[in-house]
Amino acid sequence: MSLVADAFVSQIAATDPWPCNATLYQPLKGDQILLSDHASSLAVQAFLRMCNLPVQVVCRANAEYMSPSGKVPFIHVGNQVVSELGPIVQFVKAKGHSLSDGLDEAQKAEMKAYMELVNNMLLTAELHIQWCDEATVEEITRPRYSSPYPWPLNYILAYQKQWEIRRKMKAIGWGGKSIHQVYDDVDQCCQALSHRLGTQPYFFSKQPTELDALVFGHLFTILTTQLTNDELCDKVKSYSNLIAFCRRIEQKYFEDQDRPDSAAGCSVFSKGPVLS
Repeated sequence: MSLVADAFVSQIAATDPWPCNATLYQPLKGDQILLSDHASSLAVQAFLRMCNLPVQVVCRANAEYMSPSGKVPFIHVGNQVVSELGPIVQFVKAKGHSLSDGLDEAQKAEMKAYMELVNNMLLTAELHIQWCDEATVEEITRPRYSSPYPWPLNYILAYQKQWEIRRKMKAIGWGGKSIHQVYDDVDQCCQALSHRLGTQPYFFSKQPTELDALVFGHLFTILTTQLTNDELCDKVKSYSNLIAFCRRIEQKYFEDQDRPDSAAGCSVFSKGPVLS
């Protein structure tokens, strides 16, 4: 099928109503999923719940290899498969659901800038910690990432993934950063987010947008994931309005349904998520 024909079919499919059997795929949450993938998956789940669109979360050991982009999460809606938050937002918008329609053009540009900040700082920091910090690689990343596979495939896949991420870090100028420099970058990002949020319930006043879903996915996952130390979590916990923001979204969009899981079973909230 040509690119034009493929785009036409996708456009037609996108206009169909949202089905009741939409599915979101992610790695195994008990033993396999890593911090960055869990954050990205939770961001998509939060976004869909904010849009009041039902989705069933399905965990697969090979979810990364099932994804059309090689990244998780991805959703299966009708005969369409869409991966990552950005394309999923556009796909959902084509079906008539958007969280940012009420924003003016300047606000939409600002929202996109902050989403880029989160992706460029928080997501990159998560990947760096997972694959470039030796203690984390040995104690957490390699055992979890390779857990579904037999030897020697487990070793090969983990080695390939680490090589891929480290090459990416070098390409974007993060290869030589120390773990403490990464923590400082996270702190700067949280400071900017905290300042933008202020005393508002959401980043653009009273209603959540795609930015709120993205920030929640990353901050909640950082706060509830056990790593080799608490330094990353402590950077977020030093901003009380960000903690309140995460609690607010958890209570409004997850508490009456299935609460969000952490990647490693640790909650900072007094009424923490019910972890499975």
